[in-house]
Amino acid sequence: MASFTEQAVRIAPVRGRVSSRAGQWATEQVGRRGRTVSEIAKELGCAWDTVDRAVDWWGEALLAADKARVGAVDALGLDETLFQRRGRRHARMWMTSAVDVRKGQLIDIFPGKDTKTAAQWLLSRPAEWREGIRWAVLDLSRAYQAAYKQVLPWAEQVADPFHVVGVANRRLTQTRRRVQEETHGRRGRKQDPLYRVRNILTLAREKLDDNGKRRLRSLLDSGDPRGEVRQAWHAKETVRQIYQTPDPADADAFVRLLAQDLQHQSCPPEVNQLGKTLHTWRPQIVAWHQARVTNASTEAVNNLIKRVKRVAFGFRNFRNYRTRALLYAGKPNPNLLPTLTPP
Repeated sequence: MASFTEQAVRIAPVRGRVSSRAGQWATEQVGRRGRTVSEIAKELGCAWDTVDRAVDWWGEALLAADKARVGAVDALGLDETLFQRRGRRHARMWMTSAVDVRKGQLIDIFPGKDTKTAAQWLLSRPAEWREGIRWAVLDLSRAYQAAYKQVLPWAEQVADPFHVVGVANRRLTQTRRRVQEETHGRRGRKQDPLYRVRNILTLAREKLDDNGKRRLRSLLDSGDPRGEVRQAWHAKETVRQIYQTPDPADADAFVRLLAQDLQHQSCPPEVNQLGKTLHTWRPQIVAWHQARVTNASTEAVNNLIKRVKRVAFGFRNFRNYRTRALLYAGKPNPNLLPTLTPP
């Protein structure tokens, strides 16, 4: 009696080494639960590359089939994160994550962090979807600002408060380091007052207890002869007050006046730069008082993406990286897996 063989794609994909059911299960475990491919391969008793290939097959099929994964978005956030370092000089390769900041959902990731790539990605989305975006959140990036202005001119740009206060903290640190160099002719050492006060300076005023306030005053009196660091610290605290002003009109007037005051010639040069930044980004800073959205969700999603990279000990292939990140942080519907066949 003759025998024959038949390839049943319903049971296992062409050239596959695991059944469809096992591939779907592995995809859900690696994607939704964040488990490693090696862990799943050991549990299934097969090779790493077999599971890796199955996850790529089913993952891409799921993302392509889940048309409802990304719905209407009224607040979009863009932020960059490092993908990998290449070559002998360890050139940094960046990618951008696009996030629905209301839902905290990763929409997509794409290579680069420049205006051109961001604009191209936005233009690749359906026109109806783009028209629904009301708020465009960014972290004081000129590239994303230009991309938003070019493709989404109707969307109100919102500067992330964390990054605005971060600029004030950086200017404060720059002032402290310059005064240290001018006073002692060297970088700070552990016995120097300005070095000892470095951590206290970046704390919020309300987080300082009485002992912390006394220590701050004492160390600044000892190490800040011209009061420049003290001025930069007060500037930083005043910038934080922007977000304690509930009314948008009052906030606009506050930022306008603060930007002018910080650019006065009596202020340290670093504080002058802070004033120029506030002046340049004033519309985006004030927009937060209407939108009340930030890039916090984008930063949280970036942490999830970095976890995917850490678990895999890095990626060489951006396509695989994108698939794994979207499976983990993009919130696809795993219930669609049994209805799919590999691409």
